[in-house]
Amino acid sequence: MTLPDTPSTPASPGGLALDAEALYLELLRAVRPLMQPDTALVGVWSGGAWLAERLQRDLGRAGDVGVITSRMHRDDFGSRGLGGSADPTRLPFEVDGRPILLVDDVLFTGRTVRAVINELFDFGRPARVMLAVLVARGGRELPVAADASAARVSLPASQRLSLARAADGRFTFALEERR
Repeated sequence: MTLPDTPSTPASPGGLALDAEALYLELLRAVRPLMQPDTALVGVWSGGAWLAERLQRDLGRAGDVGVITSRMHRDDFGSRGLGGSADPTRLPFEVDGRPILLVDDVLFTGRTVRAVINELFDFGRPARVMLAVLVARGGRELPVAADASAARVSLPASQRLSLARAADGRFTFALEERR
């Protein structure tokens, strides 16, 4: 499954400049030791899924990555509903007894990770669940930590860091004020 690209906009309001391509290479290096022959990559819709697809290819792994959405298990489901363009979760492999590497672009509060872990367990009981993120930022509200991250940044809660993927597959970051 190939996910749609988003327009690419460099991050720089407030002077923050993150080279998403350089960070991706660091993430690739960091996840190699986490991978076992039966580890399945599962990307969180959408930026995490883009990263997981590219990691799968660059690690030389066969098969498709899984894609998971947090929609059904979010703690703000009542206010957000099913809105958004996320595809439903797709896990083209058995989850039971398998090590899973969840991949996301930005770890912020930990609430999305909590929701996708709940979604993952709806499909079975993995042997182990690990987390790899491109950027871990401050603001954790839940005790969630990444097993691998390419960078740590501190941003005010009013700012949002979003990964974009260009048509050629290259990654960039956009830094926006939250609405």
